[in-house]
Amino acid sequence: MFSAPAPPRRGHFRKQGLRRRLELSSLLRFLGIQKSEGHPGSQVSEPVDRIAAELDGLSPERARFYACFAYVLARVAEADLKIEEGEIAAMERALVEVAGIPPEEAGLAIRIARSEVEALGGSLNFLVTQEFGQSSSTAEKLQLIECLYAVAAADDSVTGAENNDILSIASELGLPRQDALAIRARFRDKLAELRPLPGE
Repeated sequence: MFSAPAPPRRGHFRKQGLRRRLELSSLLRFLGIQKSEGHPGSQVSEPVDRIAAELDGLSPERARFYACFAYVLARVAEADLKIEEGEIAAMERALVEVAGIPPEEAGLAIRIARSEVEALGGSLNFLVTQEFGQSSSTAEKLQLIECLYAVAAADDSVTGAENNDILSIASELGLPRQDALAIRARFRDKLAELRPLPGE
């Protein structure tokens, strides 16, 4: 006797549908049948949707919200042009803790986010950050800034490039600079610019 197949995981059909739409959209543009829209939202949509497709169990709105969150994490990790293993682990841990998703989903989402940031060369950094800002509360914005410093500090050093990018993100989110600096102060011992030079 054959046993009944296991029911699909929650979010399975949403993920499949989203992937099919992404594949169809890419194919149509390749064939010249469909062109990219000119407004900023369309530029952001596909990279963010690719990340959101891995976030099973979340509503489409929250999946997109945390996809933007993951993208911004990867933006900072890539700021100094290298991503350490500790930073990858910190990004995955942040997504698990903040979004409440399984580690394997967080790992896939972060991997895609890193790939998108690297492939796009930072061209959508501002737009994705702006989208996150439009859909987040002040508390969520501050939480993101803290996670960004935690990711940057995961390799025991927050580089100048990482610090500058985080402060830029805080500004793009509309946060007062003093709020971002207050969070940065918790990572003071990790700031490369405040460490003595060798031999001093």
